Amino acid sequence: MKFVLAFLFAPFLIFSQDYPQDFFQSPLDIPLDISGSFGELRSNHFHSGLDFKTKGKEGLPVYASGDGYISRIKISTFGYGKAIYITHPNGFTTVYGHLQKANGAIEAFIKSKQYQEQSFEVEMYLYPTELPIKKGDIIGFTGNTGGSGGPHLHFEFRNTKSEEILNPLHFGFKNIISDDRKPIIQGIVAYPLDSTVVNNSQKPINISFSKQSDGSYLGVKVKANGRIAFGINAFDFCTNPYNKNGLYKVKAYLNGVLQYQYGFDSFAFDETRYINNFIDYERLHLMGQRVQKLFQLTNYPLSIVAGNKKDGTIKVQPGTNYSYRVEIYDFHDNRVDLIIPIAFSNDVPTIKNEVKKTPYLVKAKNESIFQKDNISVQIPENAFYHDFYLNFDINENILSLHDDSVPVHKNITITFENVQGLSEEQLAKTYIATLDGYKLDYNKTYRKGNNFSLKTRTLGKFKLAQDTVPPRIYNVNFIEGSTIKDQKTISVSVADLHSEIASYRAYLNGKWILMEYDYKTNKLVHNLEDNLWISGRNDFKLVVTDNLQNSTTFESHFYR
Repeated sequence: MKFVLAFLFAPFLIFSQDYPQDFFQSPLDIPLDISGSFGELRSNHFHSGLDFKTKGKEGLPVYASGDGYISRIKISTFGYGKAIYITHPNGFTTVYGHLQKANGAIEAFIKSKQYQEQSFEVEMYLYPTELPIKKGDIIGFTGNTGGSGGPHLHFEFRNTKSEEILNPLHFGFKNIISDDRKPIIQGIVAYPLDSTVVNNSQKPINISFSKQSDGSYLGVKVKANGRIAFGINAFDFCTNPYNKNGLYKVKAYLNGVLQYQYGFDSFAFDETRYINNFIDYERLHLMGQRVQKLFQLTNYPLSIVAGNKKDGTIKVQPGTNYSYRVEIYDFHDNRVDLIIPIAFSNDVPTIKNEVKKTPYLVKAKNESIFQKDNISVQIPENAFYHDFYLNFDINENILSLHDDSVPVHKNITITFENVQGLSEEQLAKTYIATLDGYKLDYNKTYRKGNNFSLKTRTLGKFKLAQDTVPPRIYNVNFIEGSTIKDQKTISVSVADLHSEIASYRAYLNGKWILMEYDYKTNKLVHNLEDNLWISGRNDFKLVVTDNLQNSTTFESHFYR
């Protein structure tokens, strides 16, 4: 039992650990300007590192932060794009993501692997002797690859053994990053729990507040009876007044007694999706606000809140007044306080919370299977965070499965069984689409005979669709038969109307060539400096295939 308690309280003790302060250097030779903070609230995940702005440019040198060796390289169309991992001798690993390209021997090593596997996307795990690195070595150049929204460097620390993600500011970077701005509160939400009424409402309600002369915030008096809780919509400006970053630490007190706290010192990848329980997901869906809940109604394995002795809820009783105080910190100990006075009231609700009951009650801790006509929905245990009544209906072969206001933690399985009226050719081109208005979005679909199924973590509308349209190849950057003596690249644009690009293969004079795919621009690019062209005529061929195996072939030639 002592071991369990030590583990649970570890998140709130992590800042006392012995992090090296002088071992690591900055990965950039420009002032560090943060556009994304550690633990920042993102779609379905917490941000796992720091994002450094690169003055809107690509191609800035990226330096190894410490001695070690390149232990992993991953080149992907999505995610971190081109990423390099360096393992250091002191038990930590640094990650450098969204690179434009690697440097020197590292880039040559990557290219060799790509040509060996005949694939742009590769992943390599290396031995310590293959690519040793010294602190300050240039390992690559900043870019915008993968799921990046603009040029920047994603910089990350991990515990090498456990792969736990660690806040980079613990490693001496606090001393080279200036931040004198306090966090800012944008909104406060009060939550009536059970049959409680808060300010005449049985539904979550915004609480008005004002900023005081000392910089703190004061909320209007909350009148309630029974159990209530609070959430905040807040952010922090780190190194500039433009990027709204995440908070570092929050503590909530009731009459001076700690009720709830969390801090972004570390977390694990397999728990990051619990962000959808950490925030008010329904409010995000309906209003676009990421409200951080200062309470938890059920226990769930998210380490940043695991050490709380209390659940953060408040029981408002007759004859008692309360003072609720929230302390909000950034990593540089800039702090802002929020005070909310609370009083008991027997006011009747003018805003009532009427639960719409359906025949389909989902018990979050239990497995459920719902079926209607030829469509079934299988929900594993703990796929949802709380019990709720599911809207489940089928109309004109369209499955309406609630909506995206309820977060899904585990994959649920949707199956269209014994599909009739389609030829074998049509069945081969069939998939389950998500219906967004009139738009059909492709889902990876599994077929077994006349049965089609998908695994999804999003609720909404689904229907069977067919894709018989091959991908489109366009915007070729050379004219057929032309001489491209000084041209450095071959590029084309590719797009698919329905089921998305699944694969592509390009050839020059019958030999496979590397083309890099950027899904954000729909562009494939081959670097002619790979020197696979020949003097005179060069024959270029590109085959692009979508997820339903519709294929387009483009052939042309140029002289060089």
